[in-house]
Amino acid sequence: MLLTAARAKGVAPGLFMALLVAMAAQFLSDHYGAPVMLMAILLGIPFQFLSNDPRMGEGINFAAKSVLRIGVALLGLRVSVELLWQIGPTFAVLIAFGVVLTIAIGILTASIFGKDYAFGFLAGGSVAICGASAALALASLLPKHEKSETNLTFTVVSVTVASTVAMIVYPIAASLVGFDDRLAGIFLGGTIHDVAQVVGAGFSMSDETGEVATLIKLFRVTMLAPVVFVGALVLRKNAPAETAPPIVPMFVLVFIVLAGLNSFHVFPIALIEYSNQLSRACLITAVAAVGMKTSLQDLQKVGGGAVGLVASLTAFLAIFVMLGVLAFG
Repeated sequence: MLLTAARAKGVAPGLFMALLVAMAAQFLSDHYGAPVMLMAILLGIPFQFLSNDPRMGEGINFAAKSVLRIGVALLGLRVSVELLWQIGPTFAVLIAFGVVLTIAIGILTASIFGKDYAFGFLAGGSVAICGASAALALASLLPKHEKSETNLTFTVVSVTVASTVAMIVYPIAASLVGFDDRLAGIFLGGTIHDVAQVVGAGFSMSDETGEVATLIKLFRVTMLAPVVFVGALVLRKNAPAETAPPIVPMFVLVFIVLAGLNSFHVFPIALIEYSNQLSRACLITAVAAVGMKTSLQDLQKVGGGAVGLVASLTAFLAIFVMLGVLAFG
């Protein structure tokens, strides 16, 4: 991630362009309520030609990889061991089991939808954990091929759209089932993909629902570290030595360290809030860069099977968590 002066000069134009796209996406989100991740990737796609420009390509690649890892690492300051105590063992196990099952089903059923295990892992992890952020982190582990960027872009778009739909539909479903504020928060936080949509859905019902939903969602974010760790171990066994991912990627190690330190309240609130904003900015910039590396022609080739897989995993997670909340609530 460290930049020499010479490389910084080469990276600057493309990185600056990705940042501009990210800022435009944030503007649309702030003023029109559009999902920022979806806007970032859609605004980035028309600039795909820039990724083939020698003056821009290096910076765009840097934004899609290194800036992404910085953003994911800083997510560690959003979680702590206290989350487990606040959630309670029953619902902590329920949510963790839902994450593991969703990823496993994604891998096992990917072939039914005409996709390989890697796409199943990518789709399952993004649905189960934290949407676009998880997709970006997990994609960094997977073997690279000509469809890697297209698959990642499609996954980000799919889970963001699904999350936006869930933000509207799930609060209605929670009310129809008869969940009280706390149980509704557990359901929303345990099922909606992106943090922003969880917050929007939760606080649209009540303050208590919003607070519980955010807490549950952050617990799901903590699952990113062990999932990446296990994924790296498995992929190392099936990959050539020269392309095998590290056992513990550095950004995951930083995530764990920051989460551990945050559990002891060593960071001031102001620093944590600033870190959260920086992490979000990095992730939006990375998503914009991924869009800038993807062509519409390639995106169309992903196929309806991918949509079916993401939709099926979303439905499974919603049903699983709802039944669990009904059973243990």
